[in-house]
Amino acid sequence: MNTLEPFIYNADDEAATAALGRALADVLPPGTTVALCGTLGAGKTRLVQAIAEGLGVNRRDVVSPTFVLVQEYRGRRMIYHFDAYRLRDDDEFQQLGPDEYFESDGLVLIEWADRVEGSLPLHYIEIRIEVTGETSRRFEVRPVGRRYEEVIRRLANS
Repeated sequence: MNTLEPFIYNADDEAATAALGRALADVLPPGTTVALCGTLGAGKTRLVQAIAEGLGVNRRDVVSPTFVLVQEYRGRRMIYHFDAYRLRDDDEFQQLGPDEYFESDGLVLIEWADRVEGSLPLHYIEIRIEVTGETSRRFEVRPVGRRYEEVIRRLANS
């Protein structure tokens, strides 16, 4: 059980979402898994683009892997971008071999992670995105497991 309150970030526009992505790129240690949850159009892919951009990947190269299920991007660190939207269950997710990615030094970013929650590692960062207006979003960032509590503190202080 985590004793740390989640980090809440209210983004008024896409530029503020990009700023959160750059901050995450700076504080996420190698080997981190990030579970992205939110409705269709909430901004999951946009946040992944911002994190990737913060790691030196051209934002335009980052697309939702809805049909290919996983995309790989090489920046200052490898990024493994999953999309679980079209998966029926954890078994289908396991067929993608996520454990190899979880054990790597890259960042694993999973859109629709709530659909495969049973397959996630013991420790990860969960980001829940809520649409609060046409361009505004509310991000709730919390550690699952104690490993990433310090990351959330650093993010809140950045």
